[in-house]
Amino acid sequence: MTTANKLTILRVIMIPVMIAPLYIEALEKGIGFLNLSIAQFIFAVLFVIASLTDLLDGYIARKFNQITTFGKFLDPIADKVLVLVALLYLMILDPIRVPIWAVMIIIMREFMVTGIRLLAVDKGSVIAASPYGKFKTASTMVALVLMLFNDFGFTPWIANIIFYIAILFTVISGVDYLLKNKKVVFESI
Repeated sequence: MTTANKLTILRVIMIPVMIAPLYIEALEKGIGFLNLSIAQFIFAVLFVIASLTDLLDGYIARKFNQITTFGKFLDPIADKVLVLVALLYLMILDPIRVPIWAVMIIIMREFMVTGIRLLAVDKGSVIAASPYGKFKTASTMVALVLMLFNDFGFTPWIANIIFYIAILFTVISGVDYLLKNKKVVFESI
């Protein structure tokens, strides 16, 4: 097994580990740091670490030629689940700040993109990520980290603006993805 795949598996394992402290009553106590409970702090730190493994496994896979079919399959799933868990958690904490409609836009886009990728794989082609998708991912991660750490003491509107920019690029990248790959979609109907 490659190092890149081990990091992807580690990210998958970290997701339930990240969630578990939220259910431990003793960890609901505040830590005096950014108004976070122990459980919230653990969740946020593990989210950051898991996100960094995503950057690292991609770098290692490309640099050391460790790109595998397993990695192509599991890496995007691990990324999507990690982001969705954080979004759902934040939506539960503050449904006004992270509304369900915004989370649904992200979920719908991810299912659509995954579906198109599966259709492309069936046709023997691989679809690369677009610059819009990369900007969507980066802005989503920045917004999530800011929100998980209670904005690091800054005003919440900074993370809110970044979050809505991420939603905008979620829509733009989804439409771009669909338009660029409409042939793959229509050939399979």
